[in-house]
Parts: sequence; structure tokens; C-alpha cells
Amino acid sequence: MYLLFGLIGATIGGMTAKRRKGRAADIAQYAAAYGILFTILGLMLTIFIERVLI
Repeated sequence: MYLLFGLIGATIGGMTAKRRKGRAADIAQYAAAYGILFTILGLMLTIFIERVLI
């Protein structure tokens, strides 16, 4: 689940940088940062779900 969140975050980050007319390095940096952030959020959500529901 957290990998899916990471991919979604990377996509959102890339689109955000592209919308702001960023260069390739900017797009890659935004994609990496958003991907890491969303991965951490997805991991925390996964842990929460595992602890509460099981």
C-alpha cells in the first residue's frame, strides 16, 4: 500500500513541478520529495490499519 502511495506522490510531484514550468532537475526533485513524503504517510497508514484492525 505504501508503494502505491509513493508512486502517486511522485506523479503529483512531477505534475506540480511541470505546472510551475520547472526544468528536468526540478521535476525529478519534486517527484522524489513528494514520493518520499507520500511513502512515509502510506507506511504510517499501513501500520495504523494493521494495529487497529488486527
